[in-house]
Amino acid sequence: MNIIVNDQNITLIPPMTVQQLLEHIKRTQSGTALAINQTIIPRSEWHTHQINDGDNILLFQAIAGG
Repeated sequence: MNIIVNDQNITLIPPMTVQQLLEHIKRTQSGTALAINQTIIPRSEWHTHQINDGDNILLFQAIAGG
């Protein structure tokens, strides 16, 4: 399956959950947030939410500041 992560095309072998994707691309640090097709996926669902062919995923890192 083909997906887009932060404007980069990635080819994966399904099935794959959000958590498996993050481990695959080495983005497991705390403070990471994620939206799939413009919908935020809560961290509590990362182990069960399946990635689908054509998904557009935006990963971002929460940053504290003032």
